[in-house]
Amino acid sequence: MRGYVLFLRRPHAARLLGGTLLGRLPNGMGMLAVVLHVRADGGGYPLAGTLAAVFGLATAAGQPVLGRVMDRYGQPSVLLPASCAAAAGFALLALAGADPLPVAVAAVILAGFATPPLEAGLRALWPDVLDGPEQVDAAYALDAAAQEIIFTVGPLLVVAAAVLNTEAALLVTGALGVAGTLVVALSGPSRRWRGEPRAADWAGPLRSPGLRVLLLSLACAGIALGVYAVAVVAYAEERGSDAASGLLLACMAGGALAGGLGYGARPWAGEPHRRLRWLLAALAAGYVPLVLAPGLPVMSVLAFVSGVSLAPVLACSFSLVDRLAPAGTVTEAFAWVVAAVGAGGSLGSFVAGVGQDAAGVPGAFAGAGAGGVLALALYLLGGRTLRPGARPATAEAAL
Repeated sequence: MRGYVLFLRRPHAARLLGGTLLGRLPNGMGMLAVVLHVRADGGGYPLAGTLAAVFGLATAAGQPVLGRVMDRYGQPSVLLPASCAAAAGFALLALAGADPLPVAVAAVILAGFATPPLEAGLRALWPDVLDGPEQVDAAYALDAAAQEIIFTVGPLLVVAAAVLNTEAALLVTGALGVAGTLVVALSGPSRRWRGEPRAADWAGPLRSPGLRVLLLSLACAGIALGVYAVAVVAYAEERGSDAASGLLLACMAGGALAGGLGYGARPWAGEPHRRLRWLLAALAAGYVPLVLAPGLPVMSVLAFVSGVSLAPVLACSFSLVDRLAPAGTVTEAFAWVVAAVGAGGSLGSFVAGVGQDAAGVPGAFAGAGAGGVLALALYLLGGRTLRPGARPATAEAAL
């Protein structure tokens, strides 16, 4: 754990990590807050689920767009207005409710699309704040592991606020995003950070073949995550245990937290593109046995194991993004990672539903294993593009 202690002692490191986690709590709160409010306002589950999906897709779409603007104009000028706009979207939904529907749709799109790209921004800051690649790798690992806190604490905060009313849950969600953004955007490193010169083309980081391969692979890993979130609900219903889904989600989150902390606690030799293939293989191997859907004690162990490789996969991927992203596009590149995993998760929810209808609970979990295997296969097929090499030309060279 010495690596974590060293990097957290660096000036600004603890503030940036803590502020980013605070500002990203709405990522773990938004969908649930939307569903609870729509239901309380008299909307049915189909409407609540649709609006929650629109929120998630808008978030995935907005991250690369805001990341590109941040690469060009700096962090505070994007993060602060975006967080206020997202909070306004949540406030508008709290005020308007599910009817009129066009207003509700506009509110969730605004709240999702304007979600500040704190995750991508933090990863762009680490190389400037920390001392050397080892500390950066430790930061990536802790960052990936800490995401599980967001998706554990966030829903609990929504439920607690909803005891008062669902409007309060939405307002608290928006306010936490603004508060965390202020902590980050007013820090010295964030105010000083500027992106490198970049080539003037629409593709941005997607010019990198290696990055495209990485994003496709991570999207498939996202499918596995989306499948799992739905499949555990089907498992709980079949077993007649309301608590089983929460337990299995917590077990996977605990595995991811343990795996991330273990991965970042030591330096790793060799190139990250070689290491990632083995991590993806371990991720796939963790998801495949879930199709057996055994009794809850054994299933809890399998759920924990399935999460162990998740945070290391993400942390290693972040290291690769640093190397693969063309100059001047690093924030947008990290934002594309967020979008790829999020989009894959949305597709995974659909895949789990189809699998459940076709073959019951094992059919639902089969999609998780398929997503993990496909993530590994795509990565192996595109392996040549992931080797260290020259980045695409900068703006000056392209002119």
